[in-house]
Amino acid sequence: MIQTIVLKDRPEGKPTVSDFEFLTDESDITIKKGEILLETVYVSVDPYLRGRMSDAKSYIPSFELNKPVHSGVIAKVLESENEKFKGGEFVSGMLDWKTKQVSNGEGLLKVDENKAPLSAYLGILGMTGLTAYLGLTQIGKPKAGETLVVSGAAGAVGSVVGQIGKLLGLTVIGIAGTDEKIEMLKTKFGFDAGINYNTSKDIKAAIAKAAPNGVDIYFDNVGGSISDAVLFNINKFARLIICGAISLYNSIELPQSVSVQPFLIKNSALMQGFIVSNYADKFPEAMKELSTWLAEDKLAYTETVVNGFENIPTAFIDLFEGKNKGKMIVKI
Repeated sequence: MIQTIVLKDRPEGKPTVSDFEFLTDESDITIKKGEILLETVYVSVDPYLRGRMSDAKSYIPSFELNKPVHSGVIAKVLESENEKFKGGEFVSGMLDWKTKQVSNGEGLLKVDENKAPLSAYLGILGMTGLTAYLGLTQIGKPKAGETLVVSGAAGAVGSVVGQIGKLLGLTVIGIAGTDEKIEMLKTKFGFDAGINYNTSKDIKAAIAKAAPNGVDIYFDNVGGSISDAVLFNINKFARLIICGAISLYNSIELPQSVSVQPFLIKNSALMQGFIVSNYADKFPEAMKELSTWLAEDKLAYTETVVNGFENIPTAFIDLFEGKNKGKMIVKI
């Protein structure tokens, strides 16, 4: 039996479970020469998937209605008619939200559970880690002694960005939504300071207090009013790295924001958006650095693991309520 989750309706505003549909196929699975049969082990749910559920033009094609949703997946090879893969091996790749599926092996990478927990290959040793490392180093161009502010700091990417910042000699300030998350940033991930945006009455003033020397690098995962407040605190030649805008993904009205141009002009600052695939040629370098730091216990990570294939949509929706600490993963 194969279970599949398809996109039934395009969400209006925040997604709901009813936007998805579960299908069951009782047919026997047979594979042909060159194919492998995979069983899903872990599924990554990520904020950017929300954009693919709309039909608006973007950097990546929209999901088709009544077709499977897909994201980062760790799967086990059950059977193989492909000489590159053997039964019992584990692979990582962009795969459908299915309990089992057939693949020709293209785009799949073997992962070793003896070197790191399998789920880590969806997080700190996967796109999460690559996004954090490459966004910070390639756009942020950090210099020791500078100040880095990270929004969405308790999330998968943000928590890694802050740690890399510390390893590179930066003062790191994280913005998150609960006191518990702020404490985690400081005690587990080594951030120098944290700001709870839900309890701070004046985010602009809170940033100024936490960063008395101003902000040299801003790693933006949220957009909206928090990012507006950072603008008032940037230094000359600041670099603003635009990775995500989760606060706006479910907006059904045109968001209102301050105009960034005066801040950029006045400070000769750089603001650049990116997607991690822009730096595909740097992946080997980044993976080597991340793997080394992880092996040396210089990087920590946290995961929110939800159990059960049937809970994938709920786990995805929970991202927009900040219910995750670090990477949100579903274990099948």
